[in-house]
Amino acid sequence: MNKAITDGLVLTPPAFSQGLDVWSRGDGTSGTATYDGYASAAYVPGDIDFAGCLEILKTEATQTLRYMGQTPILPGCYLKVTARVKAVSGNLPAVEIAAFAAQAGDIAIPGVVTTGSSVQLTEYGEIVEVSAIVGNGTRTGVDMAWGPDAIYGHFGLNLTGPSGGVVRIDDLIIEDFTSAFLRTMMDWVDVKDFGAIGDGTTDNTAAFEAADAAANGGSVLVSDGVFYLADNVAFESDVRFQGTVTMPDNRHLGLRQNFELDSYIDAFGDELLGFKKAFQALIKFSDHEGLDMRGRSISVDGPIDMQACVPDVTSFANRRVIRNGIFDAVSSTNWDEASVTSSGTYNTGNPLSLTGVTNVANIEIGSIVTGAGVGREVYVTETNLGSQTVTLSQPLYGAVGTQTYTFTRFRYMLDFSGFDSMSRFNIAEIEIKCDGVASGVMLSKAGLIWHIRDCYINRPLHRGITSIGSACQGLLIDRCQFLSNEQAELSQNRTSIGFNVNSNDAKIRDCRAARFAHWGILHGSGHLIQGNHFFQGDNVNGGARQAGLVMTTANGRQVITGNYIDNCFIEWNNEHDAEPDFSSELSFGSMSITGNNFTSLNSASWMTFIVIKPYGTGHFINGLSVTGNTFKASGGNIDRVDLMDSSIAFLDLGRCRNISWVDNTYHQIDQWTASPAVLQFDQATAATTWVCDFSDWLPFGGEARNVTSVVPIGPLLNAADGVEFATAYGDVSEGTSGGEIHLIWPTAVKGTVNVTARMDNPF
Repeated sequence: MNKAITDGLVLTPPAFSQGLDVWSRGDGTSGTATYDGYASAAYVPGDIDFAGCLEILKTEATQTLRYMGQTPILPGCYLKVTARVKAVSGNLPAVEIAAFAAQAGDIAIPGVVTTGSSVQLTEYGEIVEVSAIVGNGTRTGVDMAWGPDAIYGHFGLNLTGPSGGVVRIDDLIIEDFTSAFLRTMMDWVDVKDFGAIGDGTTDNTAAFEAADAAANGGSVLVSDGVFYLADNVAFESDVRFQGTVTMPDNRHLGLRQNFELDSYIDAFGDELLGFKKAFQALIKFSDHEGLDMRGRSISVDGPIDMQACVPDVTSFANRRVIRNGIFDAVSSTNWDEASVTSSGTYNTGNPLSLTGVTNVANIEIGSIVTGAGVGREVYVTETNLGSQTVTLSQPLYGAVGTQTYTFTRFRYMLDFSGFDSMSRFNIAEIEIKCDGVASGVMLSKAGLIWHIRDCYINRPLHRGITSIGSACQGLLIDRCQFLSNEQAELSQNRTSIGFNVNSNDAKIRDCRAARFAHWGILHGSGHLIQGNHFFQGDNVNGGARQAGLVMTTANGRQVITGNYIDNCFIEWNNEHDAEPDFSSELSFGSMSITGNNFTSLNSASWMTFIVIKPYGTGHFINGLSVTGNTFKASGGNIDRVDLMDSSIAFLDLGRCRNISWVDNTYHQIDQWTASPAVLQFDQATAATTWVCDFSDWLPFGGEARNVTSVVPIGPLLNAADGVEFATAYGDVSEGTSGGEIHLIWPTAVKGTVNVTARMDNPF
């Protein structure tokens, strides 16, 4: 580019023939003495070499000549100052281009170079040309780099060396020399042209901002060097990095035109730091909804504290996405879990708190809590050193009083627990390669509608996705694959868990999970578990099995539909209830298990698919639909598909209501289950009381509490084989387990009847 043309600037000073009153004998600033009328200088119009020139008798140690006009210094523009000089008589001096570097107010810029290379005159009449290049940037070939504060200069020359000689000076020439550094019509600018210095310590914030402004729709080059930025910088222009930048943790770099991970890795020279700074920018700027990792794989040798990337933000609620990349855990002691043992007191009046906790200072937020009476997936949400309290993610079902607890902190590749609240955050098309050394993702303490979709969570050491608070409210997990690190372990020996939920309305859809202890542990209500395939078998014939899903809310409006439930079972309990005995709350109910494919392969015969486990007394079932499912065993039959786990407490089966267990199919299941159950009974000898035993057929060992129909198949006969027309009534809940219906006839009859009985009161 040529500023003299494009901007209409006149750079070259006026010829000496126009007068010497603008030529200073000092530094060129206003008020300094000039050569106009000076006894030792004169304009010579007829020099044979110069046509018109200034003749000076050198009388000072350094004889200065400066143009008093203000020659502008423009960002990105480089000027070449040229003078032609010859010695006429007397001593021979040296000559150099010299200038006054001015910032606003005609104030000299301290510490910058203001002279070019010195050339010694050696012969009379020999024309010597001296020149120097000046501009903002420190570039190879620039003699005077004045930095971003330079506004203009007073240019001329110095005569040094011995005095007493006479020299003649041709008219000074100043020209735009930018094209020597940047090709003509270049569509990018270099930050160095705006005073940036890549020494790792000089603050280049202003230079970067000036370069961005000057790009004007083009792009910015951060050339070789390490450029320190003391403050936030946001580029409106596209940026290309040959050099790198460094900045404080609490300062952010915005790349609005090329916001993707590659650019941040180039900018910071490190893939992990680049990701952290890119995430910081994702939160701090509103220009982009997502960070595209561009398929990059990042090696991670320790937990990424996501909140520490944005130290001034603890709450965030706008939709943001991290997408399209890989996080690959590298073995390191940084992944080592921390475990603290402390005494604490639990009171059901404050069900989410432990009080009087010793050693609180060493208990980390996000630690899992274990101890007597503690359910699965209970985490530390907050600690308070002053009050010695620990806030829990879930109540404890049986821990009233004081006891010792263990608090264990697993290490997660993406750890958001430092955020008090984060909502609408998305992780999409990401492979989280835990590689058996790390856990996967820990959510923030609170928030709404996290969405994790199309992701692969491979071989988490302890956990895949963990919620330590309420950020799982409305959690969406779609089309993800969870692969356990315990593939070779026996099912009963596994300890890893795919995910947990503490709050309501989770949607877990179209996922695949293999060989965890439990794939999911879900508290809360309104969950939809749909279209997933989770399997937890092993290679042992007759092997034990664990729950694939654990639902810990007794009455939670859950829907489990269209899943492939393979070598595991659904456990339904109330282990996250501080007072698990039934009182006045809703008991087990509002559960729909519909259209699933339950499969067992080489399992122990006592394997079941649906288990209810009350953690307190007095509970019953009020609202359960198990409809349209397929139950199939291979490699050996199993006894039945349902079980009441009474290891802690029994269900009150005499209070069940509104249960529909119908239209299921059974393959290689020894005892089918139904309610209403339709059975055919044959009475070979005439009797007034027929005993119809439904005990094995009703779910969970339920009582036969209602008879809805009795239909004879063929005639009823008396003892003499005569036809009797009689109607029976039913005595319900008979027998030791209450599973018998006694049909009472007005006269002794024999024959065959179909009897329909229910384990509940339907209304």
